[in-house]
Amino acid sequence: MTEHLVLIGTVTLIHLLAVMSPGPDFIMVMKHSLSYSRETGIWTSIGIGLGILVHILYCFVGLGIVINNSPVLFNVIKYVGALYLLYLGIMSFISKVEDVDFDGTIQLKVQPGALKSLRIGFLTNVLNPKATLFFLSLFTLVISPDTPYGILFIISIILVGNTMLWFVFLSYVITIRKVRIIFNRFQNRFNQVFGIILILVAIKIAMG
Repeated sequence: MTEHLVLIGTVTLIHLLAVMSPGPDFIMVMKHSLSYSRETGIWTSIGIGLGILVHILYCFVGLGIVINNSPVLFNVIKYVGALYLLYLGIMSFISKVEDVDFDGTIQLKVQPGALKSLRIGFLTNVLNPKATLFFLSLFTLVISPDTPYGILFIISIILVGNTMLWFVFLSYVITIRKVRIIFNRFQNRFNQVFGIILILVAIKIAMG
């Protein structure tokens, strides 16, 4: 039981660090929230969370085949995944965020609607190759093939929930003027902390 709790905690931490790192999902939520409204950003966030289910599904289906039929390929995926986590960490650490001009107002535009916003968020996540590589690395590096299905179900719910909650939270806070200004001012520092942790995780996995 303790082993499973450690696994759940490890997966939760790694995924939170990855999902909080700037990328296509982050940019899309920020764009929709600032260009349209908080509600549009929230629906986009929900769509991104639903996209996670697609990545989980093909990881469940393909992982056993890879392990049983090609141990060499499994090791290749393992080290590629570790390198990718290292890449995420380095890019997060060195990334520079350009200042955003906040004028204190949100432009009134024709809202794309809940369904369209959800669809845009879903496709943004599903078609993101970085998300594909991240989940393949996660399900080969961290999650054992003999992990009980009940634990896998819990992990899946956490992954989807993490994604939705983070981006809904992001949609909320970036539409508050004071918070948007503070976040923009210190975002580089946040990225550096996330980057260092991801780099350490990648090194530990590669040496394990």
